[in-house]
Amino acid sequence: MQQKHLFEYAVIRVVPRVEREEFLNIGVILYCKKHQFLKTRYHLDEARLQAFYTGLDLDELKEHLCSFERICRGDKAAGPIGQLDVASRFRWLTATRSTVIQTSKVHPGMSDDAEATLNKLFNQLVL
Repeated sequence: MQQKHLFEYAVIRVVPRVEREEFLNIGVILYCKKHQFLKTRYHLDEARLQAFYTGLDLDELKEHLCSFERICRGDKAAGPIGQLDVASRFRWLTATRSTVIQTSKVHPGMSDDAEATLNKLFNQLVL
């Protein structure tokens, strides 16, 4: 049996009108220090997002989510943030902000398979 390790995750949300505090869950970001694991999964249901807020720029939203992926991978294309250590990149991605893309508070858990846990959380919280 594999040993369970601490992980942290946050839900990625679209908040088209920050002042209304309404949001749709569109993804999950998961970090596990022990395995230096940092990955995000997201799904854009374009019809649902357009029904939620007709003024939403889906192309811009997709570009921002792609930058989340680049930062998770530590790509040079992610700029200075992408060059930080894994923990710092996770903290930067989950920092409180007042923008269209926000993350929930960070939640902890225990897992022996970070990838499987990411998929499970994604299915439970997004799909």
